[in-house]
This record gives sequence, C-alpha cells and structure tokens, in this order.
Amino acid sequence: MRPAELERLTVAEAADRYVELVRARTVTGGLSPSTAEVYARDVATLVELAGADRVLDDLTGADVDAVLLAFARKPDGRSAAGRSPAGPASGSGAGSGGQSPSSQARFRRSVSALFKHAALVGWVQVNPMLHATVTAKERGGLRPHRRALTREQAQGLIGAARRLPEEAPRAGKRRDQRTELRDGLIVLLLATVGPRVSELTRANVEDFFTNGGVRYWRIFGKGGRTRDVPLPDDVARVLQAYLERGRPAGGEDKALLLSWRGRRLARGDVQAVIDRVQARVDPDQRRSVTPHGLRHTTATHLLAEAVDMDAVRRVLGHSDLSTLGRYRDELPGELEVAMRTHPLLRREGPR
Repeated sequence: MRPAELERLTVAEAADRYVELVRARTVTGGLSPSTAEVYARDVATLVELAGADRVLDDLTGADVDAVLLAFARKPDGRSAAGRSPAGPASGSGAGSGGQSPSSQARFRRSVSALFKHAALVGWVQVNPMLHATVTAKERGGLRPHRRALTREQAQGLIGAARRLPEEAPRAGKRRDQRTELRDGLIVLLLATVGPRVSELTRANVEDFFTNGGVRYWRIFGKGGRTRDVPLPDDVARVLQAYLERGRPAGGEDKALLLSWRGRRLARGDVQAVIDRVQARVDPDQRRSVTPHGLRHTTATHLLAEAVDMDAVRRVLGHSDLSTLGRYRDELPGELEVAMRTHPLLRREGPR
C-alpha cells in the first residue's frame, strides 16, 4: 500500500537512507558487500549529476534522461588508459572515452532500483524512470547496436585461438611463462559454449568429465543451478592439450585456469586474454568484444542455425526461454537467406 503522505527528501538525503538500507542487506546475506558498494557508488554518482539539494520528487523523466546521458559521457578512468589494439567496440560509448555499455546499463539498474524503493516508501509520487524518453542510442550506448560477432569475425577469432599453440613464442619468454594453450582454450570456451565470465573463472579441473566418449563441462551457474554442457570435439582436444602441457604445475589444486604464477585467473584477466588473441586476427575480421559479447555470439549463431531454442537455453543456463531474446542479435543477410530457402517454395523432387 502506498504511504498516505509524501516525504519530500532531497536527493542527497534519499541517497543516504537508501544506501544505508542496501548495506544493511549484506548483514542478512541478501546482498554481497561488493554488490552493495557498487549500488552505493552509483547512487553517489546520481547525487553528483542530479544535484544534492534538489528534492527527489521534483525529478522528472527528462531529468533522468539528462542524468543517464551525463553518466554515459563521463570519462571511464579504467578504460581510458589503454584500449585494445582491435579498437573500440562497435556501437558503444566507450570508444569516445565515455562509459562502457555495461557500466551504463549497471548505472541505470542502480538508479531504477532507488526510484522503485522511493515510490514504495513515499519519497516520490511517481517513479520518473517510467517517463524517461531518450532512446538507448541517444544515451550513448546503454545497449550497443550489436554485441555478437558476425560469423566472419567469430571465425577469425576462433582461428587465431586455434593457431596460438603453434606460433613461435615471443623472444625472451621463458617456457614456464607461456600461456598460449590457456589463452586459446579461454577464447574457444567463451565463443562456443557461451559461459558467464564468472562461471569460466570459477571452473575447476574436476568439473570436466567424459561420458560415452563425449567431454562435458559441469557449469555451476546462477542460483546454485548446474548444467552439463558437451564440448565440441575441437574444444575438447584443446582442453586436453592444456591439461597435459599448458596448465602450470604446482598451482592451485582445483582451478582450471591459472596464471603462469599458478594462481586462479581473475575475471578482469579474461578481457586481456581476448584482446591479446584479437590482436592476431586479420584486421578485416577483427572487432573488439567482451566476454559477455562472446556469450551473445554463441546464442546468436546457434539460434541462426535453427538449433532448438530449449537446447540453447540449457547451454547458456537460463531458466526461461524468454531471456534468450536479449542474447539474440540480428545477423547481416539472415533475412535474405531465410526467404531464399522458404520452406513453402521448395520444389519436390521426382517421385
């Protein structure tokens, strides 16, 4: 039930109360401390961009649009220092020095969560997020035009990953510091199986098993759910080669992916691996991509090949088929191919 009276708090006051509630949820296990701090940081940015002394209830949909646009254009200190030689991601705001699409989407979720709470407890009469009118494209890339690689781009990346172990090591690089097999395996798993980056870095050697001659990866996903995904034969061979010759000896007993120092690879290391492999791709096939973009690539090309939607859902680890829509990008020429091979116009062969 809505509160009887409106409490006219300033943006700063509402932010302080909201962040206090968010941090309290870490005590009960409702949120992890790191997630709570992300919310707190985004709310502090909202206060900075909207104005600390403005009354929260006075903010309109246009004000929210202005805040989102201002955030999209804020310099991203983490990515400004060094972008991949492959260039900025297509359709994102990060290439011009602004926030990455994923950062913008995260900020929007944080702001939306605050206003939902504000509407519930009576800090605003109407949630202004419901009246935001600026499109994602105008916001500077809250959702980039396309995340998935085209077939040619994906094949270029996969080809470079396959060639890595065969290429001569860089001059002066010690044998125990070579990571070509590991880097190739990372790209192949991301591009063909489409795991979340957290699922990849959490993977242990014991999660991979063979059944009936097929190599499987038991993936531990969101909500404590597990799924057994069969690996393509080429990927299974690279995995075996990595386990036999590429994984550092004496590292963490369980972790699949290790640094040359023997430590479990962190989430932030995965993007650097992708960028290194991309640098070896022919420039005509090269386009920078994130680990999540490779997840989109997996979904897009499996669905484009008319693979059963429920099978794709299980590969990606979604509980609902409707979620697949977010991972499906249009492919150039796919409508033309579909109409050219229309099932109702195929001629029957001689009987």
